[in-house]
Amino acid sequence: MPLTGSLIRNVQWPLMERFKQNRTRVYMHDLREAQALSVENLKSRQSAKLSRLLEHAVHHVPAYTEFAEEWHAAGNSEEPARFLQRLPQLEKSRFREQADRYLTIGANPGELIPNRTGGSTGEPTRFFLDRPTVERYEAARWLGLSWYGIRIGDPSVMIWGSPIELNRQDARRYQLKERWLKNRLMIPAYDLDQSRIEEHVRTIRRFRPVYLYGYASALALFAELMLQAGLRLGFPLKAVVSTAETLHDHQRAVITEAFEAPVVNEYGARDGGIIAYQCPAGSMHAFSENCYLEVVDPVAGEPLPVGEVGVLLVTDLHNRVMPRLRYQLGDMLALSSQNCTCGINYPVLQEIDGRVDDMFVSMRGSFVHGHFINHIIRNMESFRTFQLVQHEPDRLTLRLVKHPERFRADDEEKVLQGIHSALGDASIRLEYVEHIPPTPSGKTRYAIRECPLTVSPRPE
Repeated sequence: MPLTGSLIRNVQWPLMERFKQNRTRVYMHDLREAQALSVENLKSRQSAKLSRLLEHAVHHVPAYTEFAEEWHAAGNSEEPARFLQRLPQLEKSRFREQADRYLTIGANPGELIPNRTGGSTGEPTRFFLDRPTVERYEAARWLGLSWYGIRIGDPSVMIWGSPIELNRQDARRYQLKERWLKNRLMIPAYDLDQSRIEEHVRTIRRFRPVYLYGYASALALFAELMLQAGLRLGFPLKAVVSTAETLHDHQRAVITEAFEAPVVNEYGARDGGIIAYQCPAGSMHAFSENCYLEVVDPVAGEPLPVGEVGVLLVTDLHNRVMPRLRYQLGDMLALSSQNCTCGINYPVLQEIDGRVDDMFVSMRGSFVHGHFINHIIRNMESFRTFQLVQHEPDRLTLRLVKHPERFRADDEEKVLQGIHSALGDASIRLEYVEHIPPTPSGKTRYAIRECPLTVSPRPE
């Protein structure tokens, strides 16, 4: 819809900037200029922002005022990043229990933007943001999209969760806002099946989006259904943007095959903002102008060397109304010391390795990422999809969806042997099912751990 996109860019956005003081495009311009700075300059700018945030937090946020004396004693003799490590990690459970203590003194919740996580891996986390913080998140997203020639207002189709909690009138208002103010259509991610795939593809063809945007698992399922039905879009896309979940290699491959477009990984979270975007050269660039990242050991909590996978801690450098320092987002990743050849100097993430909840515990007491099951099954044509649940270190459930034509019984034994090799001689209950249901938001979890991560080694 070229006309709608032009109206959004040239009429709607200037009006928002004039009457609502929306500064998203200003922040986007700042981010674009910063990406060309030297690595040293970027680090210096980030350190200055972190220092200002710490100064604010220890004086105006009840949860951190106990550190004010230490902060003043440190003065200019200690780097802000070093001082930050003195503070405790902020787990989601602790934040939920004491959320009011993280609200800046004098902040009025009635004037702020309430938000919450989807709760797909546990209880939703509720928090507040101010408008400038939200606009900085949006600026980072639009900058990442601009690396692929995508502009504000360009039409998109989202394969996403649907606002099923809204009443009929609110749902219609939501759809009109999506269509005419954001120029995008939504296909419910929880309602994808073979019987409706032709209808969905016709909808996309009529709308002719510039890009698709959705959950990794939903995009991959949509792509698989298209390929099974022998369908193609019939027009080019600038990108297919995967977000909200770990993008596995086998998912990227099927999405690329079906849509014949670059598959772009967006990394962020509702309670963490847009953290990183994949550039055309393939690197995941972290927006160091907006956040400070740490990687720590999942059990000991100690900082890990660059290149080692650990638990991610995020400090949002701009959220002054409800600062969450060293916030445990729940993801596992590794930082990189390498620079990218694309000319963008934002730091690179070496590896995004999923959620802490996806980590399994072997009967030896070691930790094994749930992605190992992907590596076992991804090259087998016997199964359409799967889910592995660890109830206890010695008790698991494996759910498999058979391919109706390509199933081979010996592949079942290979999968079981692979699980035993990784986790030990655990009891595995095997269930063949028709499909793996997604969470209410539309996401599908392939690896789930229900037992504590910290356990004592057991003899095999």
